[in-house]
Amino acid sequence: MSLISRINETTSAQTLSSPEMRRYARHLIMPEVTVEGQRKLKASRVLAIGTGGLGSPLLAYLAAAGVGRLGIVDFDRVDESNLQRQIIHRQTSIGQAKVESAKRTIAELNPHVEVMTHEIALRSDNALELFADYDVVVDGTDNFPTRYLVNDACVLLGKPNVYGSIFRFEGQCTVFWGEKGPCYRCLYPEPPPPGSVPSCAEGGVLGILPGVIGVLQAIETVKLILGIGDPLIGRLLLFDALKMKFKEMKLRKNPLCPICGPNKTITGLIDYEQFCGAPAREGPTQEAPQVPEITCADLKKRIDSKKSFVLVDVREPHEYQISKIAGSTLIPLGEIPKRWQEIPQDQEIVLQCKAGVRSAKALLFLQQQGYKKLLNLKGGIDAWSEEIDPSLPRY
Repeated sequence: MSLISRINETTSAQTLSSPEMRRYARHLIMPEVTVEGQRKLKASRVLAIGTGGLGSPLLAYLAAAGVGRLGIVDFDRVDESNLQRQIIHRQTSIGQAKVESAKRTIAELNPHVEVMTHEIALRSDNALELFADYDVVVDGTDNFPTRYLVNDACVLLGKPNVYGSIFRFEGQCTVFWGEKGPCYRCLYPEPPPPGSVPSCAEGGVLGILPGVIGVLQAIETVKLILGIGDPLIGRLLLFDALKMKFKEMKLRKNPLCPICGPNKTITGLIDYEQFCGAPAREGPTQEAPQVPEITCADLKKRIDSKKSFVLVDVREPHEYQISKIAGSTLIPLGEIPKRWQEIPQDQEIVLQCKAGVRSAKALLFLQQQGYKKLLNLKGGIDAWSEEIDPSLPRY
């Protein structure tokens, strides 16, 4: 059953109470919404993948708008570093499950909304069953395996996928709907090489930016439910906060798309960790380059025993100012190809960044230059501050 058909079929069973009529009064007087439209919103079911930067404003505004059922998928817990942008969580929520924190905030915002929490990792073996109960899926994730998984599940089930992404000062938003336009695979047929695109945890994000993109996702979701306006199907909206400019890029359906094209080769969900070349939950894929690692505990032992080695920090100077491991030498990753000869080859080298991704790239580069005694600090300075030196600020 199509999105509009299911909502129209169930709308007749929905009534608005007097408190709801008062709450949604500004909607009801709009000719594009009216009482009928508000009943459609109440009859609708929206699934949000993630309660982070994008999921926070999305859920808050969909709840305020009166979407009848909100599903939330997230298995993470609230960390203090989340509060800079994930406004649905509070200081008192630190350490708690994000889905429960979000549920409490939504209940305070609008008690008329039903919230279904799914504190699980979204996987190929649970996505189709989970998505089947919802009308619209909204993707607020920040990793490629999950984005491809969300896309493929939505295409297979014929559901719209309201997509958003953010990085530093830039964001984008569109609606992927295989039945009516292109899907995520039409735009990105192949995932980028592992580690080539930094995450927000590695590159940062302006805390206000998710509010802009998350609200755009909420608007698109409401338009789809009400069947009004011109949804962002076949159009990718790009936003640059530094220039305060919006741009629009036309998207076309790829006739060779393996999942939404006429000659489908993907008829079920696959192993997306393997497809994207990312480490699987059970361990690294066979294709992943082997990077020798050292744990924070072992590095601490070497420092305490005064064993000779060189610790190279490949983060950016502004990150180095926030926190650093005593005795480390700063050579940003982008400068490694020019400055690698500053690193001695006759000593053991330990490379370190924030979480271990950039330092792994540096290690692989140095291996190509003939270095043998190389180790990557597992978890980076983030793990060091958590396991060894809690006095170091985390960011």
